[in-house]
Amino acid sequence: MAVTVQAVPCLSDNYAWLLRDAATGTIALCDPGEAAPAIEAIEEEGGRLDLILLTHHHADHVDGVEALRARYGARVIGAAADAHRLPRLDEAVRPGDTVRVGETEGQVIDSPGHTLGHIAFYFADGDVLLCGDTLFSLGCGRLLEGTAQDMFRALGLLKALPPQTLVCCGHEYTQSNARFALTVEPENAALQRRAGEVDAARAAGQPTLPVTLGQELETNPFLRAESAEALARIRAAKDNFR
Repeated sequence: MAVTVQAVPCLSDNYAWLLRDAATGTIALCDPGEAAPAIEAIEEEGGRLDLILLTHHHADHVDGVEALRARYGARVIGAAADAHRLPRLDEAVRPGDTVRVGETEGQVIDSPGHTLGHIAFYFADGDVLLCGDTLFSLGCGRLLEGTAQDMFRALGLLKALPPQTLVCCGHEYTQSNARFALTVEPENAALQRRAGEVDAARAAGQPTLPVTLGQELETNPFLRAESAEALARIRAAKDNFR
């Protein structure tokens, strides 16, 4: 693999994601919601941080940026459409642009719905998808700014990626998402298995991520929705689920 990825837990249930380019040793970090756990992970990897990638502007994804920039001199990359509400960008990108982590090229994907300026980063050589709060394991982000049509379109772009793609999302929401997903598809055997695996992982204090896109296509009711209207109904039910 040209790029490898590891989860960096932060805040109460967030993940930042640390990427390393095998050829050059270049290190990138996606969505640092706080600095301290990111610094610990970076120091364990040799004390180098070259790039910070941002999927969207929410504080729990960007609050560690300035401390990390000051400590490591990392360049910050984020959406041009959201430059006015992101930390200062060294590189403002648009959907369809490419970013480079060392010798590994990543694609910028438009992924609005949770926020209007949300983007994702896909690294084919490594099968890594950094999807922020658009796609969760067994769920999707709340429609805080965009519409169900926006989210349906965004998820359509993501679900077209290869099934071995590693879904690296912004939160450890899988267990609660599984409980809801089982109310949508109670007879889905793959979902039943996944829910059991998730319960076991969380009981052992282990993360449920990353997960392959192929698994999500079998189990995630939002990826399996056949229309924006169906997604809207599922999302409304999830918003009211307790």
